[in-house]
Amino acid sequence: MPAKKPGKEALYYRPLADGVVRCELCPNVCLIAPGVKGACHARQNKNGRLYSLTYGRPVAINIDPIEKKPLFHFLPGAAVFSLGTAGCNFHCRHCQNWEISQIDPEQIPTSYQSPEEIVAVAKKAKTKIIAFTYTEPTVFYEYMLDIARLAKKSGFKNIIVSNGYINPLPLKKLLPYIDGANIDLKGFTEDFYRRLTQGRLAPVLNNLKIIRKTGVHLEITYLIIPGENDNDKEISKMASWLKDNLGQDTILHFSRFYPSYKMLDHEITPKATITRARELALKAGLKYVYTGNLDDEIGQNTYFKDGAVAIRRDGFSVLENNLGGGRHQTQKCRTETIPGVWK
Repeated sequence: MPAKKPGKEALYYRPLADGVVRCELCPNVCLIAPGVKGACHARQNKNGRLYSLTYGRPVAINIDPIEKKPLFHFLPGAAVFSLGTAGCNFHCRHCQNWEISQIDPEQIPTSYQSPEEIVAVAKKAKTKIIAFTYTEPTVFYEYMLDIARLAKKSGFKNIIVSNGYINPLPLKKLLPYIDGANIDLKGFTEDFYRRLTQGRLAPVLNNLKIIRKTGVHLEITYLIIPGENDNDKEISKMASWLKDNLGQDTILHFSRFYPSYKMLDHEITPKATITRARELALKAGLKYVYTGNLDDEIGQNTYFKDGAVAIRRDGFSVLENNLGGGRHQTQKCRTETIPGVWK
């Protein structure tokens, strides 16, 4: 095993009196005393300076299909080099990856892998995309930023799968190196965010507008939890907000909840709830709404205006792709462009 490297000094923090620092990376803005870690477990005050404990310490590396992120309008069928580290700035009671997101980095044995090594391994894997995913990329911000810069120079596309809980300044510094993003919109009330994530909704909504404004390809996932964020009024309000603030072409995925972590007492989301949510979002004016984690061919496919299938999917597999650079020619409609990254 390579010699252990020291943690890297963090970006976006402010020294205060008595050795205390204020982390300014995310809206938690943790006040951290010497020797103490922030709420994300991944950043620690060492003698009045804040350090990232996860720099160069990935705990998960895999090759995934792009559809698993999920990104449906971004190079369909592509393989993605995916990585993540320990820690998260949310504490979701229903987290699917809690074994690595809700622990201290020291609890998982790792070997140091530099950004250069990560990009080299991705090249050997013959992928064209690097994804920062599994846990919250914000908590390994410095590592992600360094990898993304190198990857961009090497011709890769970079994507993030994120809860969107980051402050505007570091987000804007990161986005020039990011080509696509899937943001988990956990719910659509502040009460939901407070109770189930220990975060806040407003910063996430603001960041969605920032991402859209920069032109980075954006897709959104909404996990429906029975009895928590599944009522028609909330879903319709959310879909209307997306249309009004991000546009009718906003790509929205409804995902099915399975009991996990601290919410084992909740039932699996009924299929009818997911399909109903899709109907409500389409009624609100969104054009591209998908259903995930269930067998639903209609909700997995992408369609043209004339009803023809643009992309036919089965789970994470692309069965049919009728797009030519995102354009489609029929007698009924002149050349139609579907928003996305297609080549």
